[in-house]
Amino acid sequence: MLRALLSAASLLVLSLGAAAETILLSGGHVIDVERGTVMKDHDILIEDGRIKAVGRAGTLGASGVPRIEMKGAFLLPGLSDSHVHLTSRSDLHGYRRLAVSTSRSAISGVANAEKTLRAGFTTVRNLGGPGFADVDLKDAIDSGEVPGPRIIPAGQSIGITGGHCDNNLLPYEDRAIDGGVADGPWAVRQKVRENKKYGAEVIKFCGTGGVLSKGTTIGAQQFTLEEMKAIVDEAHELGLKVAVHAHGAKGIATAIEAGVDSIEHASLITDESIKAAIKKGVFLSMDIYVSDFILGEGEAAGILPESLEKEKIVGQAQRERFQAAVKAGAKIAFGTDAGVYTHGYNARQFAFMVKWGMSPADAIRAATIGNAELFGLAGEIGSLTAGKRADIIAVTGDPLADVRELEDVDFVMKDGAVFFDGFAD
Repeated sequence: MLRALLSAASLLVLSLGAAAETILLSGGHVIDVERGTVMKDHDILIEDGRIKAVGRAGTLGASGVPRIEMKGAFLLPGLSDSHVHLTSRSDLHGYRRLAVSTSRSAISGVANAEKTLRAGFTTVRNLGGPGFADVDLKDAIDSGEVPGPRIIPAGQSIGITGGHCDNNLLPYEDRAIDGGVADGPWAVRQKVRENKKYGAEVIKFCGTGGVLSKGTTIGAQQFTLEEMKAIVDEAHELGLKVAVHAHGAKGIATAIEAGVDSIEHASLITDESIKAAIKKGVFLSMDIYVSDFILGEGEAAGILPESLEKEKIVGQAQRERFQAAVKAGAKIAFGTDAGVYTHGYNARQFAFMVKWGMSPADAIRAATIGNAELFGLAGEIGSLTAGKRADIIAVTGDPLADVRELEDVDFVMKDGAVFFDGFAD
């Protein structure tokens, strides 16, 4: 009963946007993600939304502090996803998207944010959405109005006329152009400035064609080197990191030369570009689960026939290039493209990462300390160490032994407040 009351109180605190003052998570098995080891029978003391101390059970001098018993549970840092689309729905692809207003997307974003947090993902990068709806969603979550993960919003994705980040579904008479479309170095600089003005915290641009866009070729480069450099230089001057959507080899190589911080998808990356990414410290965010959804359920969700054909070409190749990148020692981010597939299923990607060359510990590191570095939040999130935010999840089994344990998270805490406690019953 005490545990249930604590959980209910913490959920109320989370909804009001503030963390519980002091709480002890008692007797769990704490996963040290940096070393890939389990520290059995440990306590975590939380104060003002941050981890104050981690130590062997009963050694933290926390007598009288409200506690939640975690015996038998495995505790690890809140997970993060470097590539989501919270305002998108997996059942509305292709021409169906034309019927979705920005307001409706924002409402979907509220529901999807809660699903994402429930799945154990406490921080995400939202790489593109209509009308800066992701910025408004972030603000609503930060103020405690709605529950959801910490969001790093990109605002409107920047793309060329007729490219992957444009609206190519309507005829000329409708003059349909997405808000991030720009051509030429000075025009793309203006779009970076506009995104910054309206609250974007990362810049996303489309450097090649894409799978789900009508009329684009996966391998075709979008933007010249000069334009890409203009985007990157302007973003970095404004203190923003840059993520580039890029499937094709030439576009990937050009984006790395331009100085981007992460390559999204990286499906056809060459060995030479893998080496260049390693040399420059560029992260590869490769969504190797989503192909199963696109090819298995995409037609029913409205994905265009040409997109299904493109995915047949690129899906397997991406997994093979992921394997090569892992073997070469590239920095791998955990990014899933959630929104293309059903929100809340983000953790399904872990098993694919393990199948294609990672150890469970390395896959978990990608979604914790790896993404924390990419996000510029290494001092805030990513490990269960003193001083960091109290973003903590728990599962019943050891994910270092079976990474699929992360597909069913039993406990979620964000900033020291319990959002979900499946152990309370």
